[in-house]
Amino acid sequence: MTDLLVIGGLGVDVRARVPALPLPAADSLTVPPVELRIGNTGAGVALAAHALGLRVTLVDVLGADPAGDVVRAALARTSVRTVLVDTPAGTRRSVNLVDPGGRRMSLYDPRPWPGPGTPFADAELAALVAEAAHVHVSIMDWARDALPVLRAAAALSTDLHDWNGENDYHRPFAEVADLVFVSDVKLGERAGKAAAALMPRTVLVTGGAAGATLHAPDTPPARVPAATPPGPVVDTNGAGDAFAAGLIAARLRGATPLDAARYAARVAAAACTHDGMEYPPGLLPRD
Repeated sequence: MTDLLVIGGLGVDVRARVPALPLPAADSLTVPPVELRIGNTGAGVALAAHALGLRVTLVDVLGADPAGDVVRAALARTSVRTVLVDTPAGTRRSVNLVDPGGRRMSLYDPRPWPGPGTPFADAELAALVAEAAHVHVSIMDWARDALPVLRAAAALSTDLHDWNGENDYHRPFAEVADLVFVSDVKLGERAGKAAAALMPRTVLVTGGAAGATLHAPDTPPARVPAATPPGPVVDTNGAGDAFAAGLIAARLRGATPLDAARYAARVAAAACTHDGMEYPPGLLPRD
């Protein structure tokens, strides 16, 4: 039995610490050591959930390249079960520019699945879904084609990230989900309307340090304040993924949506005090 099945979202992060965002105009800047490590949204959810004590299975495509080796080595240091298919497109990459306050700007190279067909047979995916208490699907290209199989999940969530409320690519993911995460970056004042349009799903509109808003069926929207980090903020990359993992973990343990969201805020705050997504034991709160 798997507590959480994560579909898609593996890659590497190239992390560079910069003096400010946006960058000052210059031909070059001297920065602290540039790091290459496991990253991207699926890895963030899976590693945070693993740190919270969940049994996690992660399914995705990964390049047979040095970047893919970084990902494989990181996952081998955990008990996360992996089901991987080699992709000739290579491993997804993100370049993350992080300022002294932990804010980041991400440059994303998605390395689309080249086909032909989908990387996983329907029967293989269906068997993995059937043994999972919860499925979280990243908005990967190949995962979009697998949504008819994934909709059989006992519980299904997705993260639309910086969706603008109109891009049709994201809609199929939201339509199959019970639980939707979405950033308010592009939605702005339209966030409430966009969340209402996704009812009867439970929707978490996240706003980073401004906290989140919970939109649940048949109840008024509820503000979820950001939690105070237990230490200095060093890296906000992956905080949203840790928030999602925390909320899923709390819901699996029987918490109400609002209590789960408050707990998730504490998990995300703790994640911001660690450099990277490989969380040491005890960093993320399990209570």
